[in-house]
Amino acid sequence: MDFKGQVAIVTGGGRGIGRAIAGGFAKRGVNLVIADIDSDMAVKTASYLSASGIKAVGMKLDVSNPEEVKKVFSEIKMEFNRIDILINNAGITRDGLMIRMKDEDWDSVIAINLKGVFLCLREAIKDMSQRRYGRIINVSSVAAFMGNPGQANYSASKAGIVGLTKTAAKEYASRGITVNAVAPGFIKTAMTDVLPENVKEEMRKLIPLGRFGTVEDVSNAVIFLASPESGYITGQVIHVNGGMYM
Repeated sequence: MDFKGQVAIVTGGGRGIGRAIAGGFAKRGVNLVIADIDSDMAVKTASYLSASGIKAVGMKLDVSNPEEVKKVFSEIKMEFNRIDILINNAGITRDGLMIRMKDEDWDSVIAINLKGVFLCLREAIKDMSQRRYGRIINVSSVAAFMGNPGQANYSASKAGIVGLTKTAAKEYASRGITVNAVAPGFIKTAMTDVLPENVKEEMRKLIPLGRFGTVEDVSNAVIFLASPESGYITGQVIHVNGGMYM
């Protein structure tokens, strides 16, 4: 896969799945913007990836803030003069049973996980449309398809990403822009490591491949969808879950 010095933006790129995706791009010579609400983590990750010989910058970005999104994307355009790839990975959880879920917990998850994808997608498409090329990959979740007790807000936000992905794919296919999603299952990260062992064992029983996914499993799927070789794939959801959902 030849990316030829393209520029990729990875939201939530400072840690976890986002950092792994950014690392996969760096190995392939893609210049990077690590956009994260945690500016220190964004800068540290960008500095680490720069050692591979690419240009990488870290930027603070609250994806739920329309004005901040516009400002950051304008700065990216000035810095790199192009946007080839957008990875909408930023997301949060605020879990709780519906009857006890606070309004602010619903609103914050929808604002970051769904509205944030829309805001970043809208800005990236402006440049991609002019150049008649672009790859957009949105990170959904197996929870969008199976549901998950205690995650009404999260499941709804990730299901909304699927509808947004398909609509954007239809609207901008004529501009040479593909829009796809990946839906990770149970992925081994710092967030899942803290779960009790009995919970993890029960989850493992639901996975036909018999193991939890790694951040590299997700990264590999994202990088393929971001490559020139995926040019005839758009509006699709790639499930990275070991068979947990089929």
